Amino acid sequence: MHIKRLQDKKGQAAMEFLMTYGWAILAAIIAIGVLAYFGVFTPGKFVGGSAIVTAPFYVNAWNVQATANAVNLELRNNGGEAFTIISIDVENCATITPVDFIMAAGNASSFAITPCGPTALAEGDNFKGDITITYRKSGSALDLTSTGSITEKVVAGG
Repeated sequence: MHIKRLQDKKGQAAMEFLMTYGWAILAAIIAIGVLAYFGVFTPGKFVGGSAIVTAPFYVNAWNVQATANAVNLELRNNGGEAFTIISIDVENCATITPVDFIMAAGNASSFAITPCGPTALAEGDNFKGDITITYRKSGSALDLTSTGSITEKVVAGG
């Protein structure tokens, strides 16, 4: 009789131990669910945008405007020579073709790629697209490409 009571107490202690951990795990799962619901685990809300292209070009500045329905890029020629830009293509936007636009070494120029998207851009939305710049070296007929990407929150414009 005495042994049975001791076994019952051990079983009760084990059950209380498991219940305590069970409630703690349940509370943690609920807390994580609430945080996820309110977007705490969405890093895009807290991280700024980025725009990058491969050499010989560099993106100095960029934005995506809702009112102009455009992606604006300020490109710098970081190459050691002048290049002729044939076209600039941003995914989900029209391709612009600045016919024989010559960019000297070290110079920067701004380009507006418009219209963008199957529908108009909306302020606050996130925009993501691949960038392809087609260019030629001076005196060459061979097309070269510089590729990259842009990720940015759409602003009103102005």
